[in-house]
Amino acid sequence: MKNSHKPLKKSLLFLIPLFAVSCSDDIELNSENFRKDNEEEFSINFQQKSTIDVGNQAAAEITAFDPETNKLFIVNNDIVLGIREISVYNISDINTPIEEPSIDLSALGGANSVSVKKGKLAIAVEAPIKQNPGTVLVYDTKTQLLENTFTVGALPDMITFTPDGKKIVVANEGEPNDDFSFDPEGSISVIDLKKNNVVTLDFHAFNLQETALEAKGFRVFSPNANLSRDVEPEYVAVSKNSKTAWVALQENNGLAEVDLENKRIVAIYPLGFKDYSLPGNEIDASDKDNQKRLKHWSVPVYGMYQPDGIKYMNINGKGYIFSANEGDSRDYTGFSEEARVADLILNPSIFPAQGDYQNNANLGRLKITNALKSPKNKENNALYSFGARSFSVWSTKGALLYDSGNDIGLKTLELTPNVFNGNDKRSDDKGAEPETVDAMKLCDDKYVLFVGLERDDEVLVYDISNPVSPQFVQILTHPGDSAPEGLLAISRKDSPTKKPLLVVSNEGSGTVTIYENKTATCDDD
Repeated sequence: MKNSHKPLKKSLLFLIPLFAVSCSDDIELNSENFRKDNEEEFSINFQQKSTIDVGNQAAAEITAFDPETNKLFIVNNDIVLGIREISVYNISDINTPIEEPSIDLSALGGANSVSVKKGKLAIAVEAPIKQNPGTVLVYDTKTQLLENTFTVGALPDMITFTPDGKKIVVANEGEPNDDFSFDPEGSISVIDLKKNNVVTLDFHAFNLQETALEAKGFRVFSPNANLSRDVEPEYVAVSKNSKTAWVALQENNGLAEVDLENKRIVAIYPLGFKDYSLPGNEIDASDKDNQKRLKHWSVPVYGMYQPDGIKYMNINGKGYIFSANEGDSRDYTGFSEEARVADLILNPSIFPAQGDYQNNANLGRLKITNALKSPKNKENNALYSFGARSFSVWSTKGALLYDSGNDIGLKTLELTPNVFNGNDKRSDDKGAEPETVDAMKLCDDKYVLFVGLERDDEVLVYDISNPVSPQFVQILTHPGDSAPEGLLAISRKDSPTKKPLLVVSNEGSGTVTIYENKTATCDDD
């Protein structure tokens, strides 16, 4: 079904720049090698160019771009109109996107993710009963004709091509049904396009490591489940050389490393917990205190990192994994781990009564997991909430190199207080809810990171030229855009304008907004 909605006209940008970071700021660079004589120095300064009104809620979830045709492919599961398709727009002129015929998926199931490489479009489609094996569809981007179909694991949630275009990697989340009577295994599928085959990898080999992994912060907690049944792969990042993938295991609070050449999962890295009692990690834990504030807690309150979107970047010859630490819980009719601090029994020697911690204006409203407390203990000795309200930088072996602490809260409270933590309505849960990240090289040694905040309807921009010391640059937001779900960075090389672009897919509003960096020419052009 072709979507009847048309692109919005170019509208005014609501953009809050803190500063424009030049290459002479914070990073020592040779200016003669960075800019040509008499040219403006390069800066990070993204500005809105156009917004596409794709449809209603869920009409714009994830987007992929094909530089060969200048087409945007948008996952459209419009819940109002009942549409299930890939909407297509030509952005040869980013100021006036043109709608093209869509790819109808109504007979196949709902799409969750798309990826494009070398003229091929890959679509991850869940089965009508999502606990059954899913499907990957491969289309030609020019003709939009189906070329191949592959069967993968249950609930393929994220899909990506390797940088060389030879393989497709799929995170199969394997979520249970609502009464928990059917809980398929999570898995990772590797599609070899040259051999035209698919290998779906399970986690059976790690069952014997469950206790050791849990001791380091990994979570296995569903009813009667072992590790291989409990894991839920969420998101995929792939190395520059296409040999290794990392997969976020969100509910489990871990990362998996995958050897793509030999098609095997080689390691699971527990991500541990973030200590909210440490300076710089302050949070607003209540939506019922009539205040927007970041508060220090001197008791053991932690956040589980639980990343959703992740991104691999090679910066100055070294690999890094960037993560959006959204957090997620299991909350089903047949099993729920969610609890409020006000409803718990706290150890009075750790949470003394005079602290009044269970007051709704303090920690009482904070939503936490009840799955990390020993069944033998009636009292809670520590509190573990969902997500870390931050983005992090990890080594390729899962070591934490940097966490943004309370910076998301600080910047949004300072610059856009009206939307801080979803106008304070999400302070008790996961705050601004950093949903996803993307990153790219802008110019010579200048790199940028984008962090999508689902509950604040914003994208934060950071200079990551020094990846272990990111520097905040600006907030991107556009009136009418709600709940950014997907971020897509388009390099200068691939961009129709030959300037870096950011494409934001907003699930809540069904809109896609295109931002362009106002940049000077670089010596590497």
